[in-house]
Amino acid sequence: MIRTALYAEFIGTFAMVFCGTAAMAVNETTGAVAHEGVAITWGLIVMAMIYAFGEQSGAHFNPAVTLSFALANRFEWKKVPRYVLAQIFGAITASLTVQALIPESEIIGATIPTIPHINAFWLEFLLSFFLMTVILQISIGSKKIGPIAGVAVGGVILLEAMFAGPLTNASMNPVRSLGPALVGNHWEPMWIYFTAPFAGMAVAVFTFKIFVLSRNVH
Repeated sequence: MIRTALYAEFIGTFAMVFCGTAAMAVNETTGAVAHEGVAITWGLIVMAMIYAFGEQSGAHFNPAVTLSFALANRFEWKKVPRYVLAQIFGAITASLTVQALIPESEIIGATIPTIPHINAFWLEFLLSFFLMTVILQISIGSKKIGPIAGVAVGGVILLEAMFAGPLTNASMNPVRSLGPALVGNHWEPMWIYFTAPFAGMAVAVFTFKIFVLSRNVH
């Protein structure tokens, strides 16, 4: 049922954004988590939520993923707006919760690049491309299911957060960036995080279709 799927998208997005940005906020205020701990937190919470909600909604938790599944003809276009709204509300609620629980944090897990903005755009583009490529290769329809799905997607996010986190915070997700930006009022580089994930994942869909066509030919 679509209602169950929307609940799953809300809860999964909330859990992902809450745990990931809370880890960043704790590290900002106490230094106890460290960069490696933040990256591991992002990877593990995504993995857990995929296993928790993959059957209910496909565990998208990301408007760029939802749109890319639609572009790949693996998801109904009419469901896209409702999925995106559930993800937006989940992310914003998560950031409000982080702010309430860790008021000492000024950043609240916001995505603020430390490199020139154009470089940050292309890095986020590539990170998003790699992530969606993996998702498409292991997914069935619009659902990331099966015993390796959570490990594969969570592993890619952990890997990308590990090396790209200090540069762009490795968002790959517009609502993951929207929540902290809205709640903490950090808007300056937001165009990067509202464009690069969609662009990178759309290109991943295009290249994936080439692979599928090649397999069908052979």
